[in-house]
Amino acid sequence: MFTGFPEDIQEFFATIQNNNRRDWFLENKSWYEDSVQNPALELVRSIEKPLKKVSPHFTAVAKKSGGSIMRIYRDTRFSKNKSPYKTNLGIHFKHEMGKDVHAPGFYFHVSAHSIFIGAGIWHPESKTLNQIRALIDDDAARFKRSRNSKKFKSKFEIGGDSLKRPPRGYEKDHPMIEDLKRKDHIAIASLDEKQIYRADLIDVLIEHFKAAKPFVRFLCDSIYLPC
Repeated sequence: MFTGFPEDIQEFFATIQNNNRRDWFLENKSWYEDSVQNPALELVRSIEKPLKKVSPHFTAVAKKSGGSIMRIYRDTRFSKNKSPYKTNLGIHFKHEMGKDVHAPGFYFHVSAHSIFIGAGIWHPESKTLNQIRALIDDDAARFKRSRNSKKFKSKFEIGGDSLKRPPRGYEKDHPMIEDLKRKDHIAIASLDEKQIYRADLIDVLIEHFKAAKPFVRFLCDSIYLPC
């Protein structure tokens, strides 16, 4: 059973920021396992059944590699930043038909300086993004309901990157132009650090996922995924 993260989890990420080296990580791997990886695995195990009640189409897979917990190891092949380790915990509750992070899903993030819940889709490929824009254009009223409900707005703010100019095929005076210009459709809810030290973090996550479900369902519908 998940009982909360240890209170030194953010200290771990603050420390690895200044010691992002393989030798340091190997010497402190037990700290990572005890304060980050193992409690994260317990969180994923504990949230699996409640998540299925939100939607049976999103997965909680408690594996050290290849599951819901994103690897701490960075892919440095195409990056100027050659630091070998990430400085945050990321847990991604994927759609069952999503092959990677570019499908609608739910997300939980802890770093030294921020803790937040995410819902939506980040950096979708062009085809997916065009389908989302087409449904926003076709059913603007439903989209606005999904992101303007009191429950959603009380918890989340819309974030992510946007185009500076209207996307091809849409006029600059389109009533939904700011939403059509988005390159990401991500909702973010910040949490207080004290919330992650308690067992009821599971309830907090599920409450947020429920509030975001109409928004996520709209995105799923645009690319013909069940939600």
